[in-house]
Amino acid sequence: MLNSPEENCGMLYIISAPSGAGKTSLVNALLEEMDLIEVSVSYTTRVKRPGERGGVDYHFVDKEQFKKMIDDDVFIEHAEVFCNSYGTSKLTIKEKLRAGIDVILEIDWQGAQQVRKQFESCTTVFILPPSRHELLSRLKERGQDEDDIIEKRMNESVAQLSHYKEFEYLIINDQFSHALGELKALIHAFRLRQTTSCKRHHNLINALLS
Repeated sequence: MLNSPEENCGMLYIISAPSGAGKTSLVNALLEEMDLIEVSVSYTTRVKRPGERGGVDYHFVDKEQFKKMIDDDVFIEHAEVFCNSYGTSKLTIKEKLRAGIDVILEIDWQGAQQVRKQFESCTTVFILPPSRHELLSRLKERGQDEDDIIEKRMNESVAQLSHYKEFEYLIINDQFSHALGELKALIHAFRLRQTTSCKRHHNLINALLS
């Protein structure tokens, strides 16, 4: 007979990428095709963009609120990106994992370093663009930023690319469907691991062995 299932039968995935690599599009498509997996909604001081919804895309707070949350030790990680602050609630993450839900954190390499110190078993994935030219084209296609902002984002993206070695898995987002398939395969593989399956299918395995 198996012992009772341990806590945290969900897996924590950190998915990072330079701006323009297509990370958010991949994650959104993944959520449409897989169950028991969610994206953690970050807190941010960034101004809401057209079409974004509070509590869905981000929890939008002002700088004073964000600072108080840091002081209250609310975040598992927080960082400043392009003069805006972003943070992830540690309580929300732990509750989801205990419920058997896989959680995705869309954070940069700085946040990934912070999270790994607290969740040693998390899985880290870095999304790469197929080329610098394609990366620049994707940043321009957004149509949301001026040329100077695009140049700044491009420089920052190149700087972020230098941290790819800190991640366990690399996925090149050239053909979107192929990159999505690789991401799904990675999650399926982790769900089939013996340790994970025993937690998820505890009652079934006990019944089979009794």
